[in-house]
This record gives sequence, C-alpha cells and structure tokens, in this order.
Amino acid sequence: MGQPAFYSIMSDLIRIVDLEVWAHIGVPNEERAQRQRLLVTLDLHVGDFAEAAKMDDISSTVDYFIVSQHVKAFVAEQSHKLLETMAEKIAADLLETFPIQKLTLEIKKFILPDTSFISVEIKRARNK
Repeated sequence: MGQPAFYSIMSDLIRIVDLEVWAHIGVPNEERAQRQRLLVTLDLHVGDFAEAAKMDDISSTVDYFIVSQHVKAFVAEQSHKLLETMAEKIAADLLETFPIQKLTLEIKKFILPDTSFISVEIKRARNK
C-alpha cells in the first residue's frame, strides 16, 4: 500500500530542543577548566516517517533518545575553544553515525553578562 497520490513527502523532521550538555569550552584555559552548561537544539531531517508510522517501529526511524544520549556523551569527551568548532564536530558526527539527511544545530552558551545567552547555529547536509 503506497502513499496517497495527493501529496509527496519531502523530508520529515525530528526536533530536540535545548538538550542540556556539559562541556569544557572557552578561549581562555581558565574557562575550559570547569565544565559549562550548554543547550543544544537539533532539527534532524530524516527522509520520511511513512515506514515507521506504518509499522509503528522505532527501527524504521531515528531514535531521538539514542541521538540525545550520543550527543551528551560526544560533547562530554570534547574540549574546544570555540562553539563553532564544537558545532562542526557534532554535526559531522551525527551525519556520519545516524541516517540523517540534513540538520540544523544550535548551541547556546551562558557566558556574557546582561544577556540570556549567546549561540551559534549551523546547517549541514549529508554528502550524496
């Protein structure tokens, strides 16, 4: 049984919003000495949910729990000066590890006084 003829599927999305991770991050050595709380938001474009929905089976999609645990462990093992570096490495790892077509990744850092947060955001896609 195929999809109804009145629509076509482009890309479905799994969104993980403000995943709390702890990282050694910062330009000065003193800042990197202690882990800092960061929030990571991921928009994961995963093809479509049709098969997973039809079978009601997690193995037919990307398991967001496993992705979130993977990101937490990956970040905990890293030490970087720049959020930009961390974002690039997380994105590359996720695209290599999971069946994700493209992603948007934002990392929020709570370091500047008189601001809620600063953030970096990148968009990356799997090479065809």
